[in-house]
Amino acid sequence: MAAILIEAPASEPLSLSEAKNYLRVAHDTDDALIGSMISAARVQVESRTRRALITQTWRIVLDRWPVSATIVSPVSPLREIAGVRVRDAAGEPQELDTDIFFAKTASAPGLIAFDAGRVTHPSAAVAGIEIDIEAGYGAASDVPAPLVQAIRLLLARAYEYRGQGEKDDAMPSGIAELIAPFRVVSL
Repeated sequence: MAAILIEAPASEPLSLSEAKNYLRVAHDTDDALIGSMISAARVQVESRTRRALITQTWRIVLDRWPVSATIVSPVSPLREIAGVRVRDAAGEPQELDTDIFFAKTASAPGLIAFDAGRVTHPSAAVAGIEIDIEAGYGAASDVPAPLVQAIRLLLARAYEYRGQGEKDDAMPSGIAELIAPFRVVSL
């Protein structure tokens, strides 16, 4: 199963002005740099937790329907199913009724259940099924405070030590402890 980002978040969990205030930067010279560092810090937190922070659209690509009639969402928190398509013999996408599918959003990771008797099977042997989902907490104000604080700390670290390179890929322990309760674990 592959997951492809279709629509990136429209904003960041931390605004440029909030970031500059946290960094105690009063000039505008580094605005573009700080903006890119905010995005990079968000991506780091998202990849370590397997959670989308701000609402974004992802496409799940499958070869065939699972026998269990349940798909584990690769991105959490799952908000809703936006669309489902199956490729026909000509390779053209055919829309399926989203009423066949049910998003179980209370669990992490989220689950997509479906009525196995009502789904159309793809003609393509590879990547014949596409499921578009919305994932994320919502707006910036909906992101849990510990995750926003982790972004602040990653941003401060990147801004302070920019250009010096990292000695290792380890997440600093204080930041790792902030995000640990939010990690979505695969079994």
